[in-house]
Amino acid sequence: MSVLIVIPARFASTRYPGKPLAELKGATGQSRSLIERSWMAASDVTGVDRVVVATDDDRIKHAAEAFGAEVVMTSTSCANGTERCAEAHAILGGGFDVVVNLQGDAPLTPHWFVESLVQGLISAPEAQIATPVLRCDGEALNGLLADRKAGRVGGTTAVFDVNQHAMYFSKEVVPFTSKHYADTDMTPVFHHVGVYAYRPDALAAYPEWPTGPLEQLEGLEQLRFMENGRSVLCVEVQARGRAFWEMNNPEDVPKIETMMGQMGIE
Repeated sequence: MSVLIVIPARFASTRYPGKPLAELKGATGQSRSLIERSWMAASDVTGVDRVVVATDDDRIKHAAEAFGAEVVMTSTSCANGTERCAEAHAILGGGFDVVVNLQGDAPLTPHWFVESLVQGLISAPEAQIATPVLRCDGEALNGLLADRKAGRVGGTTAVFDVNQHAMYFSKEVVPFTSKHYADTDMTPVFHHVGVYAYRPDALAAYPEWPTGPLEQLEGLEQLRFMENGRSVLCVEVQARGRAFWEMNNPEDVPKIETMMGQMGIE
């Protein structure tokens, strides 16, 4: 099975303009841009045939080429990362069996998350798209709840059925639980990890579908698949002692830098 990883990156983020070029200091104090750290995470994944950065901005293009990434220039009309991945795959001529969207704001994504995701999609022929979910411990859940209380959009949560097929994704914390959890307790809430693996046919169809009401309300691109009757497989992944967080807001920079320091990521 041939696998392509696309890292979609745009400069004009509503919540954090210029986010892909934001600098993050690692454990040794070395500073690298978010897009470079995301590319490094993608390069660690085994079983991948090609890794490209897909952008519509020359500043990101020049920065990515400077650290050795292959860049595909896509149009400014792409509404989200999935549309950008679809366009990039088409520009490259297609032909890959699995296309992975490793979003450019998730530099802490461990390689085994992506490897498990690809294997999960290959093993589930009924699924059109697969995405990882990580069970929250109390510390992670309390962090999500604190973000929402402060009016910040933090991580996304997922609920799924007994066959691991997604039932819903939300920027609210779902399912609701009134119980208080200590930091080390395991909880019934799953953090959605913003990585996707698509079958090419479903990916190619995606830009042709209209944006549905749930996608508009939540601002979550994966809901378009569900609103059009496509099965989304949730693949549970294991942290193995690694912390995970996405860079959604400028306030996330020190948090991610602290995590990189604790994990020894340079």
